Amino acid sequence: MGRKCIGVDVGGTSIKLGLFETDGKLLFKWEIPTRKEDGGRYILEDVEVSIRELLRERQIRLSELAGVGLGVPGPVMPDGSVEVCVNLGWKNVNPQRELSELLDNVPVKAANDANVAALGEMWQGGGMGFTDIIMVTLGTGVGGGVIINEKIVDGRHGLAGEIGHMHVRDEETEHCNCGGIGCLEQVASATGIAREARRRMAAVDMDSVLRAAGDQVTAKDVLDAAKAGDALALDVMETVGRYLGLALSHLAVTTDPQMFVIGGGVSRAGQFLIDVIYKYYDYYTPISKNKGIVGLAKLGNDAGIYGAARMVLG
Repeated sequence: MGRKCIGVDVGGTSIKLGLFETDGKLLFKWEIPTRKEDGGRYILEDVEVSIRELLRERQIRLSELAGVGLGVPGPVMPDGSVEVCVNLGWKNVNPQRELSELLDNVPVKAANDANVAALGEMWQGGGMGFTDIIMVTLGTGVGGGVIINEKIVDGRHGLAGEIGHMHVRDEETEHCNCGGIGCLEQVASATGIAREARRRMAAVDMDSVLRAAGDQVTAKDVLDAAKAGDALALDVMETVGRYLGLALSHLAVTTDPQMFVIGGGVSRAGQFLIDVIYKYYDYYTPISKNKGIVGLAKLGNDAGIYGAARMVLG
């Protein structure tokens, strides 16, 4: 077993890479652009070239690597294959096998990027010290990852952790990007929070600082206004918190994690957001006071490279 490992987080615009000690210490991180042309066929070759360059600079042999972990934006099957990655243009590829072959058969492990980020937070972030966590990422969409006994739970079809597509709202009439109706993502993502604010402004006559932004209102506007005591913004965040709390309550009685780690851009709202989520999560789980805590992610955009590196350590 080598003494170093590499974590790779493949995104739609850039690929983040990190060189780690096997104890979790980040030695160096860097980024390269994601070349999506021709069905994303250059992505893995670019990763290979970039890794080889770094190892050469640092005078590390390939044989010294314990392995390379790969987080990708889409469902990953147990054998490391990907049926489709919309954001990369991939169809029916096995990035795990291909990257390993490019790197002279260094062990490579691939998984969904949100699941990988959850593993990173368990290892060196907000869930450090725990073995069972569920991460919920509130960004443009809502992602998630389930970690039990320090292992990613992918599910048989790669769907485990698709928390954003839990149905939580019966009265919703618009469709989610996934085709469903009433998904958590439609109300708790940054996009969803802004939409909720627009709906609220249209429905009530209440004064609010948000009206100055009108249809251009953002999730950050809503959170800042709510923290400052704006009544309409507080109403919106109560709705968001209620549906997030409901989702966590369902997850708690299904998997019973030690902690829910809340990440993504919306989580920059900090303890204010955690408090409104916890209020409803607690309300919907009266069955026990002894249950998973709710806290903030700590690794930010680096969660993916940490989790990818952790994957190859077993």
